[in-house]
Amino acid sequence: MTSLWSKTIGAGDKWSGVIGKGKYLRFTALAPNANLSLMLFHANELTERYNMPDTLKAQHTAHLTRGNVLMSDNGRVLASIVEDELGWHDAITGYTTREATDAKYGLTRYQEKRNDWLRSGYENFAVELVRNGLGVRDMGPVVNLFAKVYCDDDGRMIYDESHCKEGKAVTLRTDMDLLLVLSNTPNPLNPSSDYPMAAVQLDISAAPPFDPANDYSFHFRPENRRAFENTAEYYLLSGR
Repeated sequence: MTSLWSKTIGAGDKWSGVIGKGKYLRFTALAPNANLSLMLFHANELTERYNMPDTLKAQHTAHLTRGNVLMSDNGRVLASIVEDELGWHDAITGYTTREATDAKYGLTRYQEKRNDWLRSGYENFAVELVRNGLGVRDMGPVVNLFAKVYCDDDGRMIYDESHCKEGKAVTLRTDMDLLLVLSNTPNPLNPSSDYPMAAVQLDISAAPPFDPANDYSFHFRPENRRAFENTAEYYLLSGR
């Protein structure tokens, strides 16, 4: 896989950009206990975005791994998980807030700490959304790559601190033209009182042509097939 473009997203950092369909996005944890939150929007129509409830209920799951697709609120496939060395990515717990970050890790302000202040997911997403013509009203569910959160026998949600090891990677394929928004901020359920400092590397490369006959995600669930058909219909009729 020859990388077309790479970027390292440090702890607390954020990034956003438009990525065309037919690309591989390989995310690699450069330290243990990584958590990279992502939002997805259809780049050509920003009112269409990742729909967490439909993604989970259609695929009969509460977490994401290879074979799963990230569906839009129009029933199309925004992206597919094509490779996964972890087997579990959190799709439920969301992102951190300023208040929760201050309470857990201690009060920090940009005025005193400059770029060493501890950022929250909400603030990172708010900045990047505005940069792309959106706003805080466009905040939505996220996928927390590298994080495992499960329910114990008493129904409590548990964050698995040993889940992500250094060097583990997950690869997404863009099935539509996307606006990708990223925030490398802690999982809200991470119990550590130390702000996680795991950087994540993003490598973008060209994916091979989509072949539904042999595509793992296409055949993963019957609902996936319908979502891929909706995606194909959109590109056929729009001429994009």
